[in-house]
Amino acid sequence: MNILHMKYAVEVAKAGSINKAADILLVAQPNLSRSIKNLEADLGITIFDRSAKGMVLTPEGERFIGYARNILSQIDKVEAMYREGASAVQRFSISGPRASYISDAFARFSATIGTDAAEIFYKETNSMRVISNILTHDYRLGILRYAEMYDRYFKDMLTEKGLVGELITEFRYVLLMRSDSSLASKENLCQADLKNHIEIAHADPFVPNMPAAEVKRTELPDNVERRIFVFERASQFDLLSANPDTFMWVSPAPQKLLDRYGLIQRECVDNTKVYRDVLISRKDYRFTELDRRFIVELERSKMECFA
Repeated sequence: MNILHMKYAVEVAKAGSINKAADILLVAQPNLSRSIKNLEADLGITIFDRSAKGMVLTPEGERFIGYARNILSQIDKVEAMYREGASAVQRFSISGPRASYISDAFARFSATIGTDAAEIFYKETNSMRVISNILTHDYRLGILRYAEMYDRYFKDMLTEKGLVGELITEFRYVLLMRSDSSLASKENLCQADLKNHIEIAHADPFVPNMPAAEVKRTELPDNVERRIFVFERASQFDLLSANPDTFMWVSPAPQKLLDRYGLIQRECVDNTKVYRDVLISRKDYRFTELDRRFIVELERSKMECFA
C-alpha cells in the first residue's frame, strides 16, 4: 500500500471532492482519481461512493480513513523527531466516563509526570465516543462504562474493532446530594423519595441499538419531573453544593471530594442495576511507562472509593 495514496485519500475525504483535493494537493485531477482507484484495488474495498455531489465515504471507507489518519499522524511525528532533532516527548491519552474516582486517579497520576517534555490528554465523554477516540482520534487508552446487561454487546464490538478490554470494577450508582438535603436524613432511600427533587444528569447517556428517547427512559427513570442536564463534571458539583433540592446518580466518589463540596452519598434500596468500567486499548498496543503509572493510581483510587 502506497503511503502517498493514503495521504491523498485522507485529503479527498476532508475536501469531499476530487477537484478540491487536487487543487489543495497540487496534483492533476486524473492522477489523483487514478491513485484513489489504485488504493481501493490494493485494499479490495470501496473507500468512496462517487456521485454528482462529490466523494462520500462508505462505511468501510470511514474505518480505513480513521486508521489512515492515525498512521499518517505517527509518520509525521517520527519525521519531525528525526528531521528537526526534537527530543522525545512523553505522551499519554485517555478518554472515559465522567467519574470522580477516575479524575482523582488522573490528578494523582499528573504528579508523576516529572520534568521531561510531555503531552497529556484526558477527555470525559460517553462510551461510543471513547471507542471512536481510540479508532479515529489517536487516543491510546479508554474506559468504557456500560450496564451489565450490555456486556455481550460491548465485548462483541471490541472484538470487531480490534480492541481489547480489561475489567476495572463493577458497581451500583449511589445518590450524591448536599449534606443538609432532606434526602440525607433518610436511612433507606428509595426511588419514590426522589420525586420532588431536582436531578442533575449528564445529557448524553448511551444504550446500544436504542433511540435517544428510549435511552433516556432506560437510564433516567420517569419518576423525577425536574432535571438539569450538564455535559461536564465541574458544573454538577457547583449545582449540588448550591442547591439542597438537587441530587445526582454517580459512581462512588472520593471522600475528599465530598468534603470539599459539602456533599454526601447514599445508597438507594431500589437500585439494582450493575455497571461495569472497562479499560480498553488497541489489541496490539503496548502500555508505556506513563500508562502503567496511571493504572497504578486508578487502582489506588478505586480501592479507596469502592471499599
